[in-house]
Amino acid sequence: MISKEMTISDILRRYPQTLPVFERYGLDCYDCQIAEFEQLEHGATVHKVNLDALLAELNRCIS
Repeated sequence: MISKEMTISDILRRYPQTLPVFERYGLDCYDCQIAEFEQLEHGATVHKVNLDALLAELNRCIS
């Protein structure tokens, strides 16, 4: 299960199938060097993305 505390790069490394979800939400974090250290919650806040909706879709994607 993906949580808001996970780093973006960790999510993408463990679950590469989530990349289209990040792209749909305008999070091109896979290209960002900060992704290695940035937690999902922070990335969503910075990009003004609804964290609950993003988490729900990411977890649907991996189930």
